[in-house]
Amino acid sequence: MDRIRKIQVRYAEVERLLAQPQIAADPSRMADLGREFSRLEPLVNRIRQLDLLRKEIADLKIMLSTDREISELARSELALKESDLADMEKFLLADILPRDPNDAKNVILEIRAGTGGEEAALFAADLFRMYTRYAERRGWRTEVLSLSSTGIGGMKEAVIAITGEGIYSVLKHESGVHRVQRVPVTEASGRIHTSAASVAVLPEAEEVDVKIREEDLRIDVFRSSGHGGQSVNTTDSAVRVTHLPTGLVVSCQDEKSQHKNRARALKVLRARLYDLERQRTESERAASRRQMVGTGDRSERIRTYNFPQNRVTDHRVNVTLHALTEILDGNVEGLIRPLMEADVAARLRADQD
Repeated sequence: MDRIRKIQVRYAEVERLLAQPQIAADPSRMADLGREFSRLEPLVNRIRQLDLLRKEIADLKIMLSTDREISELARSELALKESDLADMEKFLLADILPRDPNDAKNVILEIRAGTGGEEAALFAADLFRMYTRYAERRGWRTEVLSLSSTGIGGMKEAVIAITGEGIYSVLKHESGVHRVQRVPVTEASGRIHTSAASVAVLPEAEEVDVKIREEDLRIDVFRSSGHGGQSVNTTDSAVRVTHLPTGLVVSCQDEKSQHKNRARALKVLRARLYDLERQRTESERAASRRQMVGTGDRSERIRTYNFPQNRVTDHRVNVTLHALTEILDGNVEGLIRPLMEADVAARLRADQD
């Protein structure tokens, strides 16, 4: 409420300043205030809508004490209004809190098979399908930058660029170790195996975000090979880029053009370098946010997918859904929404400290 009052006071002050002739005579000051006004106006409008909705709810509660017919109508309307109020408060809270500067960015999503051999590779392929289906549901564009298959439907590694509006804000809490429990097809005794895959969600970095010096790179080229060892072409088009200061290595071979593979590798490298710096900065901040939704560390187990029980559990927010098939088909909103809400709550606590 303190922040809301400050927004309202500042909005009135900016509105007053914009009407002053001396401000109009200063184009630079006018432009700065105009941008601030444009940022504050939708927030103030939402605050006004919220106040109006609260007044309507108060009026409906008074109507509950009238005759039976009117009170029944009021009770039905009240339930809808209170639901709208809860949603509006959530949206407003997210809008008025300090934002992660990366929230509006596109992402580079990396999936790697972990412990569990071929079963882990099959699970990595399940996660690849889950995220690409979810992106499709959201209307986001996906581009596979790198893909290493096992030949029997599994994946050792997949790197995907996802483009759209505010993607990082939605997917950033997916980073971590995803664990699967199921009976492998090859298991004759019906024993449940546990394996894992890791997911990394990196905000896509522009050249202005990360400067990469040519002298810090070692570029190696080699002959591409397709899925299962089949030859893609007979030229040295695959590219391996090594960033010497950090030791980071990125390989791309999906394109027949060496130039395109190099550009893709640099795109992934830039995102990884940006993420390293982001992680370093994040570790210097107060721990209150991380306690709620986790650090995003790739070594942290965040979720378990249990096939025998048709169950998915997110360990950070203690959410369990018995809808594993639907979730792996891309219907992950029920897992992502509680994480986003927990993030808002954690940011609110951090802002109050």
